[in-house]
Amino acid sequence: MKTQTSQYAAIIPVRGGSKSIPLKNIKPINGRPLVYWVIDSAVNCAAIDQVYVSTDSDKIKDVVGKYYDENPSAAGKLQCIGRDPKTATDTASTESVLMEFAADYDFEHMVLIQATSPLLEAVHLQEGIEKYEKERADSLLSVVRQKRFVWKETAQGVEPVNYDYLHRPRRQEFDGYLVENGAFYITTKECLLASRCRISGRITAYEMPEETYYEIDEPSDWEIIEKMMKIRAKKRTPAPVSDIRLFATDCDGCLTDGGMYYSEAGDELKKFNTKDGMGFSLLRHAGIKTAIITGEDTKIVERRAGKLSVDYVIQGSTDKLTALKRIAAQEGITLAQTAYMGDDINDIQCMDAAGMAFTVPEASKEIREHADIITEAQGGHGAMREAAEYVLYGSRK
Repeated sequence: MKTQTSQYAAIIPVRGGSKSIPLKNIKPINGRPLVYWVIDSAVNCAAIDQVYVSTDSDKIKDVVGKYYDENPSAAGKLQCIGRDPKTATDTASTESVLMEFAADYDFEHMVLIQATSPLLEAVHLQEGIEKYEKERADSLLSVVRQKRFVWKETAQGVEPVNYDYLHRPRRQEFDGYLVENGAFYITTKECLLASRCRISGRITAYEMPEETYYEIDEPSDWEIIEKMMKIRAKKRTPAPVSDIRLFATDCDGCLTDGGMYYSEAGDELKKFNTKDGMGFSLLRHAGIKTAIITGEDTKIVERRAGKLSVDYVIQGSTDKLTALKRIAAQEGITLAQTAYMGDDINDIQCMDAAGMAFTVPEASKEIREHADIITEAQGGHGAMREAAEYVLYGSRK
């Protein structure tokens, strides 16, 4: 099957037969399937024209298909393609997948991306391609710098590889050495077909941050990288308050205390706070759109939102991030121009994607790690009003 020629085509090989971690490529890490993180990087890299996920697994195909629900704009750039079972065995090389891909698809340059490197970001791919072009290289590989003293075994014992132990250098005087981290590789189709290898000819390297040294091969790697991803999310810089154009929030636990109340007739009741009502009013008068995105579907929320003149009310949402993206697209803004308030695991994706993320103090530690600001007030006790004031004034009044 021939396709329109791409200048840069990214391929992400993911097979279903991993032994150390079964179906690891779609196992959730930091709230999302592992492969989604590198798909993000490839799709968001401006230099890459097309992104292909190559797999032999129907389960993986189904999960990749759901990525479009989370990111509808990727539909024109991302494709999930089949993979010959012969190239998906434990002994098959990655190069066999690349040769199969090169036979079926037209491209000038190929970017091989490994799903086991979720710390990869779009900026790394963009800068890697820029260096590859600037140096007119035939191939490029991603590396990290290690300042370790390496030894090798010999018939006489062991001997150093990269330093003189009689003149041990201080760390600040030691350049270290470059280690292939397996995150991504770039080469031309011509070189790939001639060498049958992901790198050949004149090779250059793109140096990535030291923490990207890890690849997910064993369960211990998984634990290390997931913790690093959570730390990275926690350290992000929130958007300036002047950039926020949309404030979206979950309902239960944020606008309410999360309690379940019932009348004698068995009707469900919810306790809202008038302070939060004023928060919505202040945002509206400042020209900031508002939204409630909740997994529940009740008349109570509909009536409350109507009374407060909330611009968007999305109930029964099983994919809150998709709902947030659709609202942002309708308003003609980016996710970086949104603020989101959540209190549970189904809010994490929105909190990470939004320019500014809020949560309440009674949220779990995991949720608090994804928030830029934790309100002093509890959910249902004016927490949303406090968050609204932060968006409007840059601080709690």
